Amino acid sequence: MNDKFEIVIPTLFGLEAMVSKELYRLGYDTKRVENGRVIFDGDYDAVIRANLWLRCGERVLIKAGEFCAETADELFEGTRAIEWERFIGKNDAFPVKGHTTRSLLCSDRNSQIIIKKAIADRLGSGYGLSWLPESGAEYQVQFTIINNIATLMIDTTGTALHKRGYRAKSNLAPVRETIAAAMVMISYWKFEEPLCDPFCGSGTIPIEAAMFKRNIAPGLGRDFAFERFPQINRKDAELIREEARDEEHRDVTLDITASDIDPLAVELTKQNSETAGVGRFIRVSRKDARQITAERSCGSIITNPPYGERLMSEKECKRLYRDIGKSFSALDRCSYYILTSHNDFEREFGRKADRARKIYNGMLQCRLYQYYGNKPTRKVKV
Repeated sequence: MNDKFEIVIPTLFGLEAMVSKELYRLGYDTKRVENGRVIFDGDYDAVIRANLWLRCGERVLIKAGEFCAETADELFEGTRAIEWERFIGKNDAFPVKGHTTRSLLCSDRNSQIIIKKAIADRLGSGYGLSWLPESGAEYQVQFTIINNIATLMIDTTGTALHKRGYRAKSNLAPVRETIAAAMVMISYWKFEEPLCDPFCGSGTIPIEAAMFKRNIAPGLGRDFAFERFPQINRKDAELIREEARDEEHRDVTLDITASDIDPLAVELTKQNSETAGVGRFIRVSRKDARQITAERSCGSIITNPPYGERLMSEKECKRLYRDIGKSFSALDRCSYYILTSHNDFEREFGRKADRARKIYNGMLQCRLYQYYGNKPTRKVKV
């Protein structure tokens, strides 16, 4: 598995730096960071490891080629010039999808048709076939055309990385797993200290926290598109999975509590944490967040309260922020990390954050408001 290529990791806006740090921990140097994606050089071994271990990335894509395309002819010729036979066999399927932004080629559908035709033309000529059966392994081709630069990639992930496999059911407005993981990684929470999520919803934040501190690879409970690629040696892939299983910190004891005023959320959190294999590390109960108290030595509160868009009205949301601001203020030894899209959060909460970090939940701009209690002896820049 020594074939080298560029690997692209799409991210939600605001999580690029976290993905770069994750890649560094895996032993890979980031080549460059762009808005919404991180690029590094790797091989099929790196493809497997990135899919298994990345907590904050959305996909792992092999970059097949990149070129300027202002016309349909340039898009066709540029696509045809790529060595697609390096990846795609004569019997393999190659569906195409993608999008254009701020480009002269403004039709996603037309661009998709042109790219599909150009790949078929290249492969047909290379394999001496007038018709391609597309009955073998599937290589999902993804493209972006941004400012007239076309980037063509092959998806090795399949279902997006935030779909860990443990959340079969969720509440109305769940926080995405990649964002929950980032919230935990950004925080200064140490595993020997308590962690609390008083708006646990379907349990995503406490589950991601437990998986992170126990060093459980987030991709262990699911499969990936690359597993059907003939370039991937099944024995090598399974060996990397076994190495990931052996990396779990089984001697780490955690003090994590999750609560919610909604009894359905409490049951969802219990079910999902059990499915994720971390149920024994999370105590779940029904509780009003406005009545939270420091029953033990306080560590960190990491939470995603309602934004006032789907779960409650704007007026109710503001009242909730005022109420939790009062109750949290009594926990002066706690650090709080609160994610919301509400522009007036700090004013309603009654305290200016020590730091506010932008994170986009899809197209929704949120901020992670960070309030430091017992500050760490050494701050790590993220």
